[in-house]
Amino acid sequence: MSSILTNSSAMVALQTMKGINSNLTQVQSEISTGKAIGSSKDNAAVWAISKTMESDVSSFKGVTDALSVGSSTVAVARTAAETVTNLLTEMKTKIVAAQGGSDADRTKIQTDVVALREQIGAVVGAAQLNGVNLVNGGAGMDVLSSLNRNGATVETDTISVAAQNLSIGGYTAKAAFTGTTGASTGADTFGATMDATTGTTDVVFDDTAGFAAGDSISLTIGGKSATYTFSKSDIASATPADLAAVGMKNAIEKLGIDGLEVSYDSGTAGTLTLTNTSGNDMVVSGQFSNANAGGLGGLAAIDVSTAAGATAALGAIDGLLTTATNAAASFGSSERRLSMQSDFVSKLSDTLKNGIGAMVDANMEEASARLQALQVQQQLGIQALSIANQAPQSIMSLFR
Repeated sequence: MSSILTNSSAMVALQTMKGINSNLTQVQSEISTGKAIGSSKDNAAVWAISKTMESDVSSFKGVTDALSVGSSTVAVARTAAETVTNLLTEMKTKIVAAQGGSDADRTKIQTDVVALREQIGAVVGAAQLNGVNLVNGGAGMDVLSSLNRNGATVETDTISVAAQNLSIGGYTAKAAFTGTTGASTGADTFGATMDATTGTTDVVFDDTAGFAAGDSISLTIGGKSATYTFSKSDIASATPADLAAVGMKNAIEKLGIDGLEVSYDSGTAGTLTLTNTSGNDMVVSGQFSNANAGGLGGLAAIDVSTAAGATAALGAIDGLLTTATNAAASFGSSERRLSMQSDFVSKLSDTLKNGIGAMVDANMEEASARLQALQVQQQLGIQALSIANQAPQSIMSLFR
């Protein structure tokens, strides 16, 4: 049946044209924007996931910036620690030279030692970036290192960088050693040489020195060091020096120094007797450190202008060198970790970007092929609609 009111063929052609034009509009949008999913109406779930990932990628930019600043700050501290290590090595050379010669020669060497000490102080004071100094005994820092997502929960993580104390300030001399045999009396440094024939010396810790919790005493014997730190309970006791003597005895024995005997007589307050049975000379030196002194506070007590001072300084300088080298090593380790984390965050960000692209980016080769196909379909649809619109005119022939 033919009808002049309802043209079914034209309706079908119009619906086909509508679908073709809709698909054509979508393809043209993909080509112009480069995205297959440009809004939530295209695919709500994928669009929402991609936006969450995009926000994470944007946040990683802040993480990268934080790691960059943190790494630079640690690099400044590491450079300072390495410089201090070099200066202390140079100072040790001066101290070794002071072991011989006259007091006049030692006085000249002491001038160089003081200059090196002042330079160390200048290096430590200047080793800051953006107001953060990690080598002057201040607080460490936490560097933002990652953004961790667990479902809908987002947390940040940090890398902690420990500060190191390479400052000299805060040191107060204290008569920690007194009545020692073969060494100066009433000083915060101690030095003696136990030779192969008369190899005995007493190390006496002074009860009247007024020790405080956190104060420490170090003894270096034959190149090995032992340290005892006073606790609050030590200070509260009636005989802190005796407790220090016992604690130091245990620490020295753990060093396992061949040919060294350590004895403690409870009847002699705070006294250790060291005996050398090795058959070779053995140098003994001691250093007192304040609880609130800088990590290199012992530098303030180094004075090589006398023979006894030069001997004590030789033992003390090794401990200071160890402090500086340990600080440099710690900063180097932290800097490397920050560098590795920065590389990881950069690669992770690139991976997330690739994942987002795989979800929402348009396949341009496919879009190009679809565009040409739809353009052909559009032309054919127009032709089909034209034919369908001409169909009712054939009814006129029935009325002639």
